[in-house]
Amino acid sequence: MFPLTTPFPSVNEIAFFTLVMGRMAGIFASIPLFGGTRVPMNIKALVIFSLSMVCFPLVKAKFPQIPEDMLSLGILMIRETLIGTCLGLLSLIVFAAVEFCGQICGIQIGFSIVSEIDPTQGGQQSVLSIFQEMLATLLFLSLGVHHVFIGALVESYNVLPVGAWTMSEGLLNFLVITIGQVFVLAIKLAAPVMVTLLLTSVMLGIMARAFPQMNVFFVSMPLNIGIGFIILGLSLHVFLSTLRGSFGVLDEQIMTIMKLMGNG
Repeated sequence: MFPLTTPFPSVNEIAFFTLVMGRMAGIFASIPLFGGTRVPMNIKALVIFSLSMVCFPLVKAKFPQIPEDMLSLGILMIRETLIGTCLGLLSLIVFAAVEFCGQICGIQIGFSIVSEIDPTQGGQQSVLSIFQEMLATLLFLSLGVHHVFIGALVESYNVLPVGAWTMSEGLLNFLVITIGQVFVLAIKLAAPVMVTLLLTSVMLGIMARAFPQMNVFFVSMPLNIGIGFIILGLSLHVFLSTLRGSFGVLDEQIMTIMKLMGNG
């Protein structure tokens, strides 16, 4: 008879597998596609466990000696989760910009009082925000950006060994600058609608001065909605191209943030 073998022959490897799951869970908790309420918790746990099983043999040769006391192991787990969270935060920034863009467009068009349940966050959001987030999600999956994060998890063990996470000044500056790009990206995405409706408002103001008898408020609401939807449709290619460019630089940003987390 063949001797029984287990996939984790030592307690040290079991602890390291738990740390791999912690880093994987941090990434999935930050990516809006998986971290929201749209995916049930049991499905999330199954996906994280399955991907950890796949990635574990790839990083198994890099595991160090795991501390034996629970306090040190708990601190180590927090550090590993923070590494995954920082990596997943880069995708969250793009989706936050898309949501902000939808809010801006909704206010400009006149949909600020219309809200629906956002399946990704579980709260109420503007209708345009939900629509544009769905477009961003489809683009995220079609470009295979989720594969970039899974590959980054394996690559992170070459740059960031277990417990190597540190909050350095360079990392803090990088996070502040990157989070600030939310507003820049949101304005870029909403620019066609913002500029067009601004010109429409100027035109309506001139018409109101030229024709005082015209009820500008009555005319402006359906006009803004119609023009807003037309511009959204015409600028859809620009919207997707801008998002494609933002998703395209994620791999470079991931490498940068990993080096900053490891340099201390």
